[in-house]
Amino acid sequence: MAQDPTRSKKAAWIGWTLTALAGGMFLMSATMKVLAPPSVLQMFGHLGWQPGDLAPLAILEVTCALLYLIPPVSVLGAIVLTGFLGGAIATHVRVGEPVGMHVVIGLFIWGGLYLREPRLRALLPLRK
Repeated sequence: MAQDPTRSKKAAWIGWTLTALAGGMFLMSATMKVLAPPSVLQMFGHLGWQPGDLAPLAILEVTCALLYLIPPVSVLGAIVLTGFLGGAIATHVRVGEPVGMHVVIGLFIWGGLYLREPRLRALLPLRK
């Protein structure tokens, strides 16, 4: 595999670190939905979700995160995770809660992918 001249090793490490953090957050969130402790059930009730909605959401979340973490399909994964985050943001805005953390996760998703994925840099070249 030829080295990508548009990316430094440091940028690649930062990209993979951001990717791991974002992917890990989604996998942790899905795990909490599957385990469904009382605090999670209460929070989801507050947001307007029913307990029966947790398992399908967890499956969707894991699927999206895995797509994002597998390099050949990571761009598709970032797109579907962005859609998932859009739903989460809409839910939180509807009940008047802050969404800053969701925006940060979105930045991690796309920033990490941009730093590690030459196909994305070719589509969205940032110039000095």
